[in-house]
Amino acid sequence: MPFGEVVCGSPGSGKSTYCYGKHQLFTALNRPIAIVNLDPANENIPYPCAIDIGSLIKLEDVMNEFGLGPNGGMLYCMEYLEANHDWLEDRLKELDKDDYVLFDLPGQVELSTNHPSVKNIIRRLTKSGFRLAAVHLCDAHYVTDASKFVSVLMLSLRAMLHLELPHINVLSKIDLIQQYGDLDFNLDFYTEVQDLSYLENLLSQQSPRYAALNMAICSLVEDFGLVGFETLAVEDKESMLHLTHIIDKATGCIFVPPPSVGQPPDTVDASNKPSSERPNTYSLMTSAAGPIRGPRSDVRDVQERWIDAREEYDAFEKAQWRREGQLVQEEAARQKSKIRERTSNPPGSRGT
Repeated sequence: MPFGEVVCGSPGSGKSTYCYGKHQLFTALNRPIAIVNLDPANENIPYPCAIDIGSLIKLEDVMNEFGLGPNGGMLYCMEYLEANHDWLEDRLKELDKDDYVLFDLPGQVELSTNHPSVKNIIRRLTKSGFRLAAVHLCDAHYVTDASKFVSVLMLSLRAMLHLELPHINVLSKIDLIQQYGDLDFNLDFYTEVQDLSYLENLLSQQSPRYAALNMAICSLVEDFGLVGFETLAVEDKESMLHLTHIIDKATGCIFVPPPSVGQPPDTVDASNKPSSERPNTYSLMTSAAGPIRGPRSDVRDVQERWIDAREEYDAFEKAQWRREGQLVQEEAARQKSKIRERTSNPPGSRGT
């Protein structure tokens, strides 16, 4: 049973950067991963791409042939992919059975909020056995402006209702939020989407003409009670690990590494089975389904790390990195010393 993510979000929200960071993280963890680029306009792909829609259709070719603009051409490309879904299925079958698959969607928000093609593609993937979660990235700087934050809430809610998947909304680039000004409330107000009536004064100051409309929208979001946000700093290992745990819990994914070489006798050989069917899967379920703990599991810790005491944490991390570098250098020096000692005194030789 393959697991994966549908990565969506508006242009500039950091989708490709997130996919690249996820590839680096999973590679370091020896966890198989494959990334599928479904953006026909993405010519500079930063990550190793297992499947590229560019080999099926390109946005530039569509625009030139049919005289369409970028948005119309993108909709045509998605409709073409939907009509040729067999091409995508054949490419996915070529992937390794243990690969965790990321689907990198284009940035046009209508594809994940109202246009049916992506929804139909996802539906066919889930029917074929994929266990997917939608990861919706929103630029964190929107929380510094009340009206923009309300628009992000509506966009996130619309995507949740449209895609019909386990859904994780993410405030990306949280490490850059200080560059856009101070927050009107603590970060947990935005991530947990608490009582939005507190935004009334801010909205009235910014756009008094639309105060009633803004509050009606806030009431709509609160009535559904669905929207909440996780935070993400791609370059922070703890942040990436925390978000990975959240997504794995949403999809029910438990990765069990293949048995290593030199297993004791009578060990069950399940190397030919996918990770979800290997021994220990069920024993790990208790840990996977339990509460998520870690340095970035509490949003108050995230605020302290990136907003309240960023300079102190940066200095601490630099000192830690410097210490780790010294330890690596010392270990390398010890290994070289052992090699020189073995070469100068080979086995069987006699000292003078």
